[in-house]
Amino acid sequence: MKKLLVLIGILCCCQYVSAQDFSAFKKKEFVRNGATLPYRILYPVNYKKRKAYPVIVFLHGSGERGNDNEKQLLHGGNLFLKKNIRKYFQAIVIFPQCPKDSTWARYKRDLKTRELTFLPDPEPTVPQTLVKELIDSLVENGKADTRRIYLGGLSLGGFGTYDMLSRYPDYFAAAFPICGAMDIPRFLERARNVPLWIFHGALDETVSPMYDRELYAALMTRGVTTVTYTEYPKDGHNSWDDAFAEPRLLPWLFSNKKRKEK
Repeated sequence: MKKLLVLIGILCCCQYVSAQDFSAFKKKEFVRNGATLPYRILYPVNYKKRKAYPVIVFLHGSGERGNDNEKQLLHGGNLFLKKNIRKYFQAIVIFPQCPKDSTWARYKRDLKTRELTFLPDPEPTVPQTLVKELIDSLVENGKADTRRIYLGGLSLGGFGTYDMLSRYPDYFAAAFPICGAMDIPRFLERARNVPLWIFHGALDETVSPMYDRELYAALMTRGVTTVTYTEYPKDGHNSWDDAFAEPRLLPWLFSNKKRKEK
C-alpha cells in the first residue's frame, strides 16, 4: 500500500509538471569542456538585449534531477510567471538542472542517523561549476547587472546555495536557501556577510532544521544584521511551498544590491 501511494504521488507530480505552461521559460543548454548543463531561462517582458538585468538563479532539489530540462520548474517556476512579479521584479530567471548521478554540493549522509558530513574544502561539483560559468557568461555579455545577482535553492539546492556562497561570497547580492544545510564553520568564515533569508520546516525529517537553526544562532552571536530566519512550525520538508508564498520574498531580495566598486 505504501509503495502504491508513493507511485501515485510521483505520477501526480509528473502530471502537474506537464499540465503547467512553462513555455515562457526557454529551453537551453550550456556546454563547457565537454560537460552539458540543461537550463530554463525566463527573460523579462519587453526584454532589451543591450540592457543589464538582475539575475535570479534557483537550484532545485534531488527529486527534480535528470536531463529532461523540465522537472526543475516543478517548485518555484510558477512564481516567476505571475504577471505582477514579471511587471515589478524584472529579471533574468534561470532554473538549471542537475544530472541524476550528481549534486550541487559535496557532502555525505549517514543513511541510519541521517547526519550530514561536509568535507573541509571540497572541489565544486561539475554541475555547480557549470552554473557559475553560465552566470559568468551573462556577465561577460553585458546581460547581467553585477550588483544584483541572486541565488536560491531548496533541499539539495539549498546545500548548493550555501556552498556557492561560501565559494563566491562577493559575487551574490543576496540568497534564499530553503530546507538546506551547510558546513557552518566554513560558511561563517567566508560568507557571513551575504544577506540571507533562510527557510525551514520545524518538522523536517529529511534535512534537519538543526543546521539552519545553528547557523542563524551563530550569525546572531556575531552581530550579523543581514539575515532573517523563518521556520514554519507545521511544515515538514516541503517548506518551499510556504517560502514561495511569502509576499515579502521578492521585495526583500531586490532590496539588496552590492555596493559599487570604487
